[in-house]
Amino acid sequence: MPADEGPDARGRVRARTHATRTGAFRTRPLPAYGSPGAGVPTHPGTALRGRLATGSGRRPQQPRTPGRAAPASGDPRGGGVRRAYEQARRAWDRPLTAYYVILGSSLLITVLGLVMVYSASMIKALELAKPSTYFFRKQFLAAVMGAGLMLLAARMPVKLHRGLAYPMLLGTVFLMALVQVPGIGKSVNGNQNWLYIGGPFQLQPSEFGKLALVLWGADLLARKQDKRLLTQWKHMLVPLIPVAFMLLGLIMLGGDMGTAIILTAILFGLLWLAGAPTRLFVGVLGFAAAIAVLLIKTNPNRMSRLDCVGVSEPDAAGGCWQAAHGIYALASGGWFGSGLGASVEKWGQLPEPHTDFIFAITGEELGLAGTLSVLALFAALGYAGIRVAGRTEDPFVRYAAGGVTTWITAQAVINIGAVLGLLPIAGVPLPLFSYGGSALLPTMFAIGLMIAFARDEPGARAALAMRRPGVRWKTMRRRVTRRPSGER
Repeated sequence: MPADEGPDARGRVRARTHATRTGAFRTRPLPAYGSPGAGVPTHPGTALRGRLATGSGRRPQQPRTPGRAAPASGDPRGGGVRRAYEQARRAWDRPLTAYYVILGSSLLITVLGLVMVYSASMIKALELAKPSTYFFRKQFLAAVMGAGLMLLAARMPVKLHRGLAYPMLLGTVFLMALVQVPGIGKSVNGNQNWLYIGGPFQLQPSEFGKLALVLWGADLLARKQDKRLLTQWKHMLVPLIPVAFMLLGLIMLGGDMGTAIILTAILFGLLWLAGAPTRLFVGVLGFAAAIAVLLIKTNPNRMSRLDCVGVSEPDAAGGCWQAAHGIYALASGGWFGSGLGASVEKWGQLPEPHTDFIFAITGEELGLAGTLSVLALFAALGYAGIRVAGRTEDPFVRYAAGGVTTWITAQAVINIGAVLGLLPIAGVPLPLFSYGGSALLPTMFAIGLMIAFARDEPGARAALAMRRPGVRWKTMRRRVTRRPSGER
């Protein structure tokens, strides 16, 4: 029998094993029999101190690859930015993101617009011998009615929206033709585009023409796509182009160039979504541009507006007064503005402070922070509309969502560009923000249309069903009973 397998060695091994299991003491790893300190019990820290002293307990260092930094769990230089980007991307890819962005941004724009309408219109109302809340009360009533229309549109199915296309188009054409009848239509600021409703209320039918063109054009293009007719240029142009030009002609009879520009933008947006060939698209665009140049050249008022682009002060005859004082209002606002109600330009210096140039009053009272907030809300609304149009498989939803997004985005760009002096003053209101019930009602209905489309995104309906009361507990997480020790 070998010396290291005798009965005494086996006894010592059993004794050490028993001591280790009972926790009386711990031992070093068992050395070969006969070596110094074999089988001698030690304190748990003794072996650790010995290994640290001799260097045997150190972890061997891994060789680093040249040109490659060692990974760090808390690296602030790139890890935080990458983590934030991934979280934002995952949040944007959720099914209900577009739904909440459209709903939240539109409501915030409307509420902020009500505040600014009250602030910007107080002096104008007093000049007209009206209460200071005169314009605010009318805008608030229109916002309440618009909220009802938005809720109705958000709850309507897509088939019912398509069913409204032709009745809305015919009704809008009838009202726009009625405006041109002497004694019925009303002229405001040189534009014959208004109808009396009763009392202090009046209606501008051309604002509803934008919504009518979006719904009718989307339904027309969707039906032609289902029949595979959009590959032929005549089916893409007829009857979309003739009907759009009829609407434009009725609008231009009243002299409203700004609304005509928005309608033209909606038309080009629909053609772009339908996949119009480049030659066809450029041809229609060139024809529209030629007509626009002719209309501007033959009207001295429009030529004077074009001359005011980029001016910083009015001329000696008082020309470009509105454009110059809009720049003054923005320049005096600074970073955070002079405060709500503290505008100076609204005291008779800036014309139309609560309608076309309400963005200038916003910049004066809320400063750069306020104007950038408004721009961010419109950017979020437009980006969410692009997502809805890009993710759907329904042709009508794609054309309608793209048309509404083009409408709101183009109108916001034209209004803000005119206030900043980058574009001619077109006389269009800032969507959801400026004073005007005729502009607010169809725009809020269009927002409800977008909300209805966002609810139909893949996975959105199921996600909304999970958030209803009584269904929230039906999740994929299984219930785990806690043990007394706290373990799962």
